[in-house]
Amino acid sequence: MSAAEPVDLTVADLHPALGDPALTSMNFLNEVSERYPAAVSLAAGRPYEEYFDLAAVHRHLDTFHRHLVDDLGHRPEQARRLLLQYGRTKGIVHHLIARNLAVDEGITVDPEDVVVTVGCQEAMFLVLRALRAGPMDVLLAVAPTYVGLTGAARLVDLPVWPVVGGSSGVDLADLAAQARRARAAGLRPRACYLMPDFANPSGVSIDTAHRRRLLDLAVEEDLLLLEDNPYGLFHLDDGPRPPTLKALDTGRRVVYLGSFAKTVLPGARVGYVVADQRVAGADGRVGPLADQLAMIKSMVTVNTSPIAQAVIGGRLLEHGCSLVAANIRERAAYTRNLRHLVAGLTRRFPAVPDRPAAVRWTVPAGGFFVVVTVPFPVDDALLDRSARDYGVLWTPMAHFYDDTAPVRALRLSVSAVTPEQIDVGLDRLAELITDELARRAG
Repeated sequence: MSAAEPVDLTVADLHPALGDPALTSMNFLNEVSERYPAAVSLAAGRPYEEYFDLAAVHRHLDTFHRHLVDDLGHRPEQARRLLLQYGRTKGIVHHLIARNLAVDEGITVDPEDVVVTVGCQEAMFLVLRALRAGPMDVLLAVAPTYVGLTGAARLVDLPVWPVVGGSSGVDLADLAAQARRARAAGLRPRACYLMPDFANPSGVSIDTAHRRRLLDLAVEEDLLLLEDNPYGLFHLDDGPRPPTLKALDTGRRVVYLGSFAKTVLPGARVGYVVADQRVAGADGRVGPLADQLAMIKSMVTVNTSPIAQAVIGGRLLEHGCSLVAANIRERAAYTRNLRHLVAGLTRRFPAVPDRPAAVRWTVPAGGFFVVVTVPFPVDDALLDRSARDYGVLWTPMAHFYDDTAPVRALRLSVSAVTPEQIDVGLDRLAELITDELARRAG
């Protein structure tokens, strides 16, 4: 648009969050991918596509339809209406989600405490909208933080205060300090958002002992914990997985955010929230926080697509409501890719005795992401040059911090590529890093 072209509005006339970097990050990264389609993408956290099967979508829908008629006793016209008409705001697969959580995570939850959402992103938005009661409310979040959470908080005018993550996944001393600092400033810290399993973007996990101490601290500081768990099934080892915070939660401190994007089908756009906290209404009645979230949802998306829910429900039913069982092939692919990526970094950047490493990387125990630290700032301009001149995409870690300080790290994702693509991408990344080091040294 030229300066002379008439306009009806300016950005200043709209919500201030629309000019915030948190809301523009995803668009920028998508645009870079579109501008350089030939570049190898180690940026996208999308699930593996090799096992996508359009015929399976129809089968899952039929499976869920039979469940409605044969197991739940719906008449054919009722089942048809349930799938094709506007639906229940809380969702129609809530009972299957409760069964899945019991089977895979050892979480016992009343299905009425579950709200099925349009992806986990809506679940985040509903929870933040409910918790933001006034201008004194703030949200704590482990940094680096998933940008979708930061953006959702911006849209509901809820300030985000970063908490140090570190190698343990969350620095409990800093969490307590931030909560107390907020109260000293006359603010009310409502909750702390975190991913205990293979966090996006850091890849770091919280061990079981630390999880228990975190729950104790949440009681001491009167905080809710917003547990986001999209990657928890994709661990490298065959041993037992750490229990989720929600599985350890005996005092209803944890609001659990779930997604089927990585474990079933991203195109279905189905997530959920378990919100069993008790809320006393103005009339004295007590019900779950899930009821309040459903009221907000009814004014945002009305309901989550029943057909999309049916596809998810059918997949759950076909595997005894276990997503562990449903993702054996996918987990093997992510394990293979993650190990291949780490081994590839080791070959391309070998350690030199008695010399600090110029390039370092994390070695996560699962999930999709590896963080590479380099001795120079990593920004969007470098990413653009990497895509244009070297043919490889990655994500600047600066997108996951809520300030403008330079960040000397980038995130690599292994989820949507083959080992061959990883090799090509790492060759190109190594060339970029080598050239950048030489340019800065010369």
